[in-house]
Amino acid sequence: MNRRLFGTDGLRGQVNIYPMTPEIALRLGLAAGKLFKNGSRAHRVVIGKDTRLSGYIFENALASGFCASGMEVHLVGVMPTPAISFLTRNMRADLGVVISASHNPFMDNGIKFFDREGFKLPDEMEDKIADMILAKDGDWDYPAPERVGRAFKLEDAPGRYIVYIKNSFPNGLTLDGYRIVLDCANGATYRVAPYIFEELGAEVIRIGSQPNGTNINDKCGSQYPEIVARRVVEEQANIGLALDGDGDRLIVVDETGRVLDGDQIMAICAQELMERDALPGRLLVSTVMSNMALEIFMRERGGELLRTPVGDRYVVETMRRENAVLGGEQSGHLIFREFSTTGDGLLAALQLLRIMRLRERPLSELATLLEPFPQKLLNVHVQNKRPFEEVPEVQKALRQVEADLGGRGRVLLRYSGTEAVVRVMVEGQDSDKVEKHAQFLAEVIAKHLR
Repeated sequence: MNRRLFGTDGLRGQVNIYPMTPEIALRLGLAAGKLFKNGSRAHRVVIGKDTRLSGYIFENALASGFCASGMEVHLVGVMPTPAISFLTRNMRADLGVVISASHNPFMDNGIKFFDREGFKLPDEMEDKIADMILAKDGDWDYPAPERVGRAFKLEDAPGRYIVYIKNSFPNGLTLDGYRIVLDCANGATYRVAPYIFEELGAEVIRIGSQPNGTNINDKCGSQYPEIVARRVVEEQANIGLALDGDGDRLIVVDETGRVLDGDQIMAICAQELMERDALPGRLLVSTVMSNMALEIFMRERGGELLRTPVGDRYVVETMRRENAVLGGEQSGHLIFREFSTTGDGLLAALQLLRIMRLRERPLSELATLLEPFPQKLLNVHVQNKRPFEEVPEVQKALRQVEADLGGRGRVLLRYSGTEAVVRVMVEGQDSDKVEKHAQFLAEVIAKHLR
C-alpha cells in the first residue's frame, strides 16, 4: 500500500478492506484532530456523508476519533460535498470532512477534508495525516477526560445550504415556466436539490431521488446521462440535470436530448463572463483532459485555457494562484470562485440557468458555441502502475499514434488516483482514427502492464 494513503480526491476504497476500515477512520479522526487543534480554544469539525449504507460506519468511527482528540463534532448527515465546504466556512469550523466515494458504486467509500476556508487539503497536509495514521507507535497526546469532545447533530444544515445556493441566483429572476428533469443519482443531493429549483419557480421531474443505501450511482446520475436525455424528450423539458453521488459534479442535457459535458458548460459560462468583462485575464482553468476545442475556443476570443493535472483540487489551487474565477473539468466539476471554493453541481446548474433565463434562449442554441473534437476515453485495468516511460512497448505505441495524428490531435495516458486503472484518452479530428488509436493503445497497455 502506498504510504500516502490519499489519492487525487482523499482516501478511497472498498468498504471493510484496507484502507477503508473503521480502524483507519478512527485513527484518521485522531490524527486530523491533533493536527488541526491550535491552542486551548474550542475546536470544531463538520462531518457530512452521502447515502451509502457504509456511511454509518465511518461517521461514527471518525466522530469517535475527533472526540477523543478533544474536538467538538457537528454531524450534518446526508449532504452534498460542496455543502460541507460551505458549512465549514459558515460555522467558522477548523475542518470539514466528507464521507463519500463520489461517482463510485455503493461498495466503495471515501473520506476527504476541507480546511477552515473551505478548500481541499494540499498533498503535504494529507501526507502529515497519513504519517501519523501509519506510525506504529503513534503518540496521540490524548486530552484529559474533562477535555474530550462532544458530538452534536446540526439539524438546520439543509436549510442553510439551500439559502446559500439560492443566493447565487439574481434577485428578481425566477425559473417560472421552466420544466427541469433532475437526476440526483440516489445520492447526497436527493433532499436539497429539488427544493432549490422548485422554490425558484421551476417544475421539477425527479429521478434518482429514492436512495436505499445501495443504489447510489446505480444506472443513474452523471455517469448515465442518457437516462435524463430520454426523460427530457419525453417530458418536453427545458433542461436535464444529472448530478453525481456527492453532488459536486454536473452533466446537462439540452431540450433536444443532447448531452453536454463540463467543457461545453464552461464555454457557455466563459463566453458570458467575457462579454461583461467579468473573467479576469480572460483566463479559464481546466485539466489536461479538456477537449482541444475548448483551448481553441478561448484562444480565438483573446483568452487562455490554463491546464492542470486531473482533479478539481488542482484546478482550484491554480485558480487561487492565478486569480481566476472560472474553472472545472470535462467530467462536470465546475468551480465559480465568486460563490464557492470547490466544485458544486447545483451552483453550476443555477449559473447555466441564469444565462438561459437572461438570454431567453434554449440551451441547444447556447451550446453551439463549442463543438468538441472527437474523443475516446478507455479504462484499462492493470496489475501494477509502472511509469510509462519504463515500458518500451508503450512508448513505441505512443510514438506511432502521435506520428499518425500529425499534430492534429492529442494522446494522454494517466493512472487513476483511486483505482488500478490506466486512463487512455485519444483526441483528433477524425473519429474513426481516434477510435482505432485508442483501442490500439489499450491493447498494448493491457498486454505489457499485467
